Amino acid sequence: MNNAAGRIFYMQTFGCKVNQYETEALREAWIKGGGVETDDPAAADVILINSCAVTAAAVSDLRQALRRLHDAAPNAKILLTGCAASRAARSREALPLDGFPGVHCLIDPRRKDALLNVFSPDGLRAVESVGAPQKAQYPPLQIASFARSRAVLKVQDGCSHRCTYCIVPLTRGPSCSRSASEVVSEARRLMEAGYAEIMISGINLRQYACRAEGCADFWDLLLRLERELAPEWAGRARFRISSVEPSQLDERGLAALAASSLVCPHLHLSLQSGSNAVLARMGRGHYKAEDLLRAVDALRRIWPRFGLGADILTGFPGESPEEAEETVRLVRELPLTYTHVFPYSERPGTIAAAMPGAVPVPERKRRAARLREIVGEKRRNFLESLVGVPSLVALETLGNGHNEWYAPCRVEGEPKSAGQGFCPCGLSALKRARWSSFLREEEHPVSALALIPAQKNQ
Repeated sequence: MNNAAGRIFYMQTFGCKVNQYETEALREAWIKGGGVETDDPAAADVILINSCAVTAAAVSDLRQALRRLHDAAPNAKILLTGCAASRAARSREALPLDGFPGVHCLIDPRRKDALLNVFSPDGLRAVESVGAPQKAQYPPLQIASFARSRAVLKVQDGCSHRCTYCIVPLTRGPSCSRSASEVVSEARRLMEAGYAEIMISGINLRQYACRAEGCADFWDLLLRLERELAPEWAGRARFRISSVEPSQLDERGLAALAASSLVCPHLHLSLQSGSNAVLARMGRGHYKAEDLLRAVDALRRIWPRFGLGADILTGFPGESPEEAEETVRLVRELPLTYTHVFPYSERPGTIAAAMPGAVPVPERKRRAARLREIVGEKRRNFLESLVGVPSLVALETLGNGHNEWYAPCRVEGEPKSAGQGFCPCGLSALKRARWSSFLREEEHPVSALALIPAQKNQ
């Protein structure tokens, strides 16, 4: 008899870095529990889908994936978790399960811990009966490795803010934070396993707090990581922060960044709009466009060169042409090196979905395209400015990687094989390199790929 019978599993992840982390934690637990992973869904007995519901497009992609997986493995038990599963449990309009007969059960994203023991004798039965949690509690998930060479370190879950457009508080519940000591231990474990770059992630890092261990906010956590890990790891490994809100870049936040030798000179902002009036309607009136400009000026004194990304929504309900121009003006003023621009997408159950003044979808897309074009030129100028500049590259796969400013790089002279150990590239150290030129990709000119030769004597 095949010892793996009933224990072959396949996993697919949609959405954010937090989902990627959680899938990795479940993968490690399932393998430890006797599961055998396959990259062929048709061979699987159990299929886990970790879903996203941030946009309508994300849910549409999920529907298509579920159809394909059920066709490929009609007898497999499909377990659906993530934000779309939470919405489906509350509303068949969000995800009509009648169209997906292969879905065995839905698991609330706040109860992913119930999935840890799927391959125990009563594991599936326990998963079938799990409900929503009674209170916000950080799930007991942890990792020792990661499927990609840039590891993700999850420190916070949920959100208690309730922006008017955002579905996440409805799907993940209120904010809860991970123990600071657990964060430090896992970061050390990942560095010792050979990960040269670790991305610190959460649903809303502004709401991180572990007061019982002396961390009143995220910046306290960052300073603790610096105290405990920098003496051994500075220059050998580094952190990248997944996303911050502009309001976090106050005097305290800037001081924490200035004090860190482990954090990359790169930030990604949850900006959303450059219009203060639109920000207020979004429920994000706790920061202003002019505050961000002042913070970025202060950031230049800390980091003479840095990468800067932003999330922006276009066509929010009631956004006038004049308000859209305010976002354009802010984007022109900010030293952005890339952006994630999304046309606004109505999400059922959110306040914004019922707001008047809907912007026509074609106009939402036109405004998004205009911002992408502006930032595309900024990005090209930024990449050209790096020619000849020494850089530290965290290698990923096939000789590719990112430098400290989050510019994509291709290093000549590095092995092109799959590698060994926990890192797919097999190269765990940061590589010193100097940019010689950059390539413009025909299909994605905004994502120009840097071409740099490795330098042994730098």
